[in-house]
Amino acid sequence: MSKDVYENPLTTRYASREMQENFGDEKRFRLWRKLWIALAESEMELGLPITQAQVDELKAHAEDIDYARAEELEREVRHDVMAHVRAYGEAAPSAAGVIHLGATSCFVDCNSEIVILRDGLTILLKKLVNVMDKLKKFALAYKDVPTLGFTHLQPAQLTTVGKRASLWLQDLMLDYENLTALLDHVRLRGVKGTTGTQASFLELFDGDEEKVVALEKAVCRKLGYERVYGVTGQTYPRKFDYNVLCVLSQIAQSAYKFSNDIRLLQSMKEVEEPFEKSQIGSSAMAYKRNPMRSERMGSLARYMISLPVNAAMTAGTQWFERTLDDSANRRIVNAQAFLTVDAILNLYMNVAENLVVYEKVIRKHVESELPFMATENIMMECVKAGGNRQELHERIRVLSMEAGRQVKQEGKENDLLERIRGDAMFAPVRDRLGEILDAKKFVGRAPRQTEEFIAREIDPILEKHKDLLGARGEVRV
Repeated sequence: MSKDVYENPLTTRYASREMQENFGDEKRFRLWRKLWIALAESEMELGLPITQAQVDELKAHAEDIDYARAEELEREVRHDVMAHVRAYGEAAPSAAGVIHLGATSCFVDCNSEIVILRDGLTILLKKLVNVMDKLKKFALAYKDVPTLGFTHLQPAQLTTVGKRASLWLQDLMLDYENLTALLDHVRLRGVKGTTGTQASFLELFDGDEEKVVALEKAVCRKLGYERVYGVTGQTYPRKFDYNVLCVLSQIAQSAYKFSNDIRLLQSMKEVEEPFEKSQIGSSAMAYKRNPMRSERMGSLARYMISLPVNAAMTAGTQWFERTLDDSANRRIVNAQAFLTVDAILNLYMNVAENLVVYEKVIRKHVESELPFMATENIMMECVKAGGNRQELHERIRVLSMEAGRQVKQEGKENDLLERIRGDAMFAPVRDRLGEILDAKKFVGRAPRQTEEFIAREIDPILEKHKDLLGARGEVRV
């Protein structure tokens, strides 16, 4: 690995080999040749003067790409597609004259890009459902563990650790729905010619429109697709890229939310991401256990969230049938978006599978706040025993203020329960305070909500994709 030039950290540090190969030149240029073979073979089958021997020679050299020669030719002609047409023709000389017959560059460029994006979405789908599976197990394991809920980052009514995890899980479920809906609507650009009119193919078939229509269908079927865009300019609609990046952004948003929650919980010492035996948290502070994985997730997510606006600008600035200022931009943006989300989901899998929960710390935090939250319950029980609601309210307000002052101004423990226990007005419930303050009575339907949500919404998804489950998240550095 060279150390004297910049290298993209998405490939050297973060993204998986699988996703890197999906956007690699090897896959892209093999797809180009697959498209040229499909085009020539379909044109032959529909009556153009192309021989089986020519098609066979193209097939024989489908994968032995001379990259050095293609790069040499591109420096000469300044056109990547034509450089590869010529390199392919040199490898298959009998078929050189029929390669790319009637096509424009976007025949291979756009159709191959759609295949690559679809395959990238499929890779992400596998990782997404694996994160969901790991969060499901975590949510069910901790569905009954009471914990402080927070609104405005201030202690609020209790929830459970598992119910909170179900919120992370629901975000991913929504992402799953958007991702699968997008996959269901992927279609090729097809065989459309230079400005999308199919004029060159109509000329090749002497004005026979039925054969032009049949050609497009045949080529797409050979690529494994039935659907194509009904009309295009020179390219497939760049709004498709925007839609793809929006789905990727939504996954990043969900991961960002999760990573921030974990970082906050780790600060409270309630829940921790995995920390390996030899891992160093800080170069200066040896005791620190920094949430490196969650911080990296947030860092990468922030980058991903910024990318859809780029695709939107590209879609909005396509002049008439096409302008080439999208090419260099998309070459960078599309690949990096997928590599980024791939890296995010690798981290998400790793963290979700190895979360550490400190139940005693959680219980301590609940017990420090629960007396304030339970005042209404205590007051109502006293009213049932014959007390005056208004008098009880005023008295418990005074005691709460005194206890709060002691916590905030003197740094002492919350002694509200002791104050209530020692006050004659609350004598009817003095011996029942432990029962009244059972934290599990303050979580509402959180445990059942978690079970019902997973059974109704998550389990059917995981059952549908059970053959994809079992993946592990790798953290390379």
